[in-house]
Amino acid sequence: MTPYSLAFYVHTVTTGTVLGLRPADSPDRVAAVMGTDFAENAFGRRTMVRDYGLAEFHFHRDRGDAPWAGHHFSLQVHRLARRDRTLPGEVLRARYGPFAPRLRFEKLHRLLDRRGVPLVEIPEPAANGPRYRTFWQPGSRTAVSFTTSRDTGGRPGSPPVGEVYRIQAPVTVA
Repeated sequence: MTPYSLAFYVHTVTTGTVLGLRPADSPDRVAAVMGTDFAENAFGRRTMVRDYGLAEFHFHRDRGDAPWAGHHFSLQVHRLARRDRTLPGEVLRARYGPFAPRLRFEKLHRLLDRRGVPLVEIPEPAANGPRYRTFWQPGSRTAVSFTTSRDTGGRPGSPPVGEVYRIQAPVTVA
């Protein structure tokens, strides 16, 4: 794991942002920072996802003709296991260098703890347990999910136990 990519994850969990982008930012703002190399998927006329490889930005709108508003972002860390060096995208690689194919939760947790950034375990939705555990950073409202079982729903290439699967913000805990 390069120290730079670790810095990216620590910064994201600490601030709840990706390169300064907040979950509520518009598609135009995201494209201005992340670039235009993304896959776009729409689910009906009110939900859209822009997939930058490692980072995904999700947008919603009230009506089909209303402007898009940011809803949340996620870092699909498990995708790095494919060992595709281009997956994080040109903008993230230019800023943070190469990304390792795996991120151990304990390593990330230890780095955050040393910086005084607490993580609190939150209940996992029944559909995900017991395959995953999720920890939440209250200040940034960012969640980090990691694997607790090799059985992650029968998906090929499932990450080893203890590997970060996804980082997502914002996450609200009741």
